[in-house]
Amino acid sequence: MFGVAEGVTHRLKNLARTMRKNMTPQEVKLWVHLKTFKKQGCHFRRQVPFQGYIIDFICYTSKLVIEIDGGQHNNEDHQKRDAFRDKELNTEGFTVLRFWNTEIDQNMEGVLTRITEHLTTTPPPPRRGTSPI
Repeated sequence: MFGVAEGVTHRLKNLARTMRKNMTPQEVKLWVHLKTFKKQGCHFRRQVPFQGYIIDFICYTSKLVIEIDGGQHNNEDHQKRDAFRDKELNTEGFTVLRFWNTEIDQNMEGVLTRITEHLTTTPPPPRRGTSPI
């Protein structure tokens, strides 16, 4: 039997696995493009359990989280939860970029430009075991 933390982790992992298999059309569209950033040293992962949340896309090397939001994120309660979650991720050193479904559908070039600008203007953190100086 699982302990409480183990059970939550196990449940989140299973939910993330299910979400990877059932991505929204907008997530699929963006995922196709995010995979190309691997050539530039930015390996994105999709639907990742992280600190009690499931993140749409994350690149650990650039400390970048990308979330795609549908209409439910217009709800005031949902906006408060998103802001709290973003603040927690910022505290961990991550930048969170949020895009609406309509942006993915109607302005993929603009979405990719914002992601690229972040990746080119934000230096990656020093590798473990190396001095920043």
